[in-house]
Formats: sequence, C-alpha cells, structure tokens
Amino acid sequence: MLSGAGAGQRVAARLPRPASPAALGSGGRSERRRWRSVLKMRRLNRKKTLNLMKELDAFPKVPESYVETSASGGTVSLIAFTTIAFLTIMEFMVYRDTWMKYEYEVDKDFTSKLRINIDITVAMRCQYVGADVLDLAETMVASADGLIYEPVPFELTPQQKELQRMLQLIQSRLQEEHSLQDVIFKSAFKSASTVLPPREDNSLHSPDACRIHGHLYVNKVAGNFHITVGKAIPHPRGHAHLAALVSHESYNFSHRIDHLSFGELIPGIINPLDGTEKIASDHNQMFQYFITVVPTKLHTYKISAETHQFSVTERERVINHAAGSHGVSGIFMKYDISSLMVTVTEEHMPFWQFLVRLCGIIGGIFSTTGSAS
Repeated sequence: MLSGAGAGQRVAARLPRPASPAALGSGGRSERRRWRSVLKMRRLNRKKTLNLMKELDAFPKVPESYVETSASGGTVSLIAFTTIAFLTIMEFMVYRDTWMKYEYEVDKDFTSKLRINIDITVAMRCQYVGADVLDLAETMVASADGLIYEPVPFELTPQQKELQRMLQLIQSRLQEEHSLQDVIFKSAFKSASTVLPPREDNSLHSPDACRIHGHLYVNKVAGNFHITVGKAIPHPRGHAHLAALVSHESYNFSHRIDHLSFGELIPGIINPLDGTEKIASDHNQMFQYFITVVPTKLHTYKISAETHQFSVTERERVINHAAGSHGVSGIFMKYDISSLMVTVTEEHMPFWQFLVRLCGIIGGIFSTTGSAS
C-alpha cells in the first residue's frame, strides 16, 4: 500500500491530463507547466546517458598535442605494417591451399565386378603369347574379350623414350616423396575416354612385339593375370596354354608396362607400375608381381570417383628345374583385394577460421609494437 508524499506524486503522474483549462483555473495551468518541466528533464537525462555510453572508452587516450613523433617510432610502425602485410599474404595462401584427408572403413561390397585396365608390350609376336585371368575363388578363366593384341615394334621412338623417361623420373620421386601423391590426386581430371589411345606410328622398325591393351571385368576376389607362351584354352579342370606349338628359342618375356590400374580409369593418376620396363636375361625367365588392391573413393574439387589403389612387390627368377627353381616362363600378376576401403577427401580451411587467424595476427603485432614503442 502506498503512503506519503512520494506515493502521492507517483499516483498523480499516472492520472490523465485535465479536460480543459477552464475547469482547473490558475491551479491547472501551473500544474501543466510543472508537468512539462518534468518531461523536459527526463529527456535531458536520457540524452546525457546516451552520450555517456558513446564516450565510454576503457583504453587510455593521450592528446595529440602531448605526443612527440620520433624516427624509432616510425621505424617500428613501418616494420609492423610490413610484417602484417607479409603475414596476411602468407595466411591467404594457406587459406587457398587444400590438403587430402584419409579415412578408413571396412569394404562391404563383394558382389560388384572389378575392372582391370591393361597396356603391356611383350617382346614376342602376338601369335606366340596369350593373356588371361585365373579366378582363384571359382577356378575359372575370366573372359579376355576386352583385350586387344596389336603387333608393334618393341623399340620406342625418341618421343616415346622421352615420355617414358619422364614417367620413370616421376615414379622415382613418388617413392622418395610420398606427399607428392596428394598433388597427383588434386590434379586428376575426369575424361570421357575409356579406351587407351594407340601409340604413334613407328615405321622405322618392323613389328617384333605384341602390345596387349584394353580392360577386363573380374570378380572382386583374389586372382592371377598372366601372359605366357601359347594361346589359352579352357578345360574342365581350369585352363591350359598351347606352349608346345612355340619354339623355345622364341621365348622372350622382356616387357614394358605402360599402364596398369584397377577400377575406373582416371587420366592423370600415376599408378605404381606405369613406365616399368624389364629386360629378360634368359629364355626361361619368370616375372612376378604381387599386388594388393585397395578400394578407394576419391572426392576432390575436380573429380569424384570410385577407383582402386594398389601396392606391388616385384620378383624375377630363371626357371631351372634341375636346380629346383620350378615354374612357367611368363609374366604373372597375382592380385589380392584388401578388406579395407580408403576414402580420400580434399579439404581446405573454413573462412571463419581464416578470419580468426587473421585478426589474431593483426592484433598481436599491434600489441607487440605498441609495447615496444
């Protein structure tokens, strides 16, 4: 309950204004003048409060007339602005740069087919060699209809030798600098072409070799792709090669691997065996490549694809049954599918993080130079 003069004034403030001056007389006019004065004082107090908030500054300010400029202070300011400009440019370059993020998970896809892309040149005539894939799970030969046998000279032209030399140089650098693989992933581009292009015409040499190129679709299980003497023929227990029809003196499994990959063909990606060249020292030489294939999902700002990476271990030996080195002359690529799948994603710094880092650089330099000067 309100009482006293203060309560009476607050109640009076809420009362409506008089209906007419005549009803109140001289007392009503004085009341209106007092009411106007109160409203005017309230407006002035509100304006003073706003001005006080605007002028509020927690940092000390020195009048310009009290500040004396010096050469050392100007030098510090120049160094500060130069450092800010340099670090801002460097920070922007970091913001523009991207990196590859690797994630691993179990591959649950066992029903799809695996594509094998092949481009191999063997130093034997095409009628003497045969290539096929033996599926170890079903003990059957995969269809080799996608392979093309092209008679070519084994000797390369000068332009081809230069390209091969550059490819071998890149392979040697990739083995030393593993981070270069990220650069290759970023620079990969998608192409509509799925057929390996034919080589340039080399009319200086007669065809003495066979270029086997194309692609195969096999089951997503371990298998063995091989090139050996004689054409392959299937039979109920597997398959066989008609090696008896080829003279032993014609055996020469010197070869050059221009391309070998698994999965979707992505131009621009360099695979571990691209550019490999092996020269046989004996007619009975066996070349073996033990390959581990890793399913890979690639997501960059230029391409998004599902393909496969692989690692390889090489081995070669001469077949000599008398010395206990058994086997068959030829080129054997035994591959196995990894149960893990790798997802490679290209990422970059978020814009808000770039702004926070930039503000930190500028504020830190200003604070340091302010303390120093």
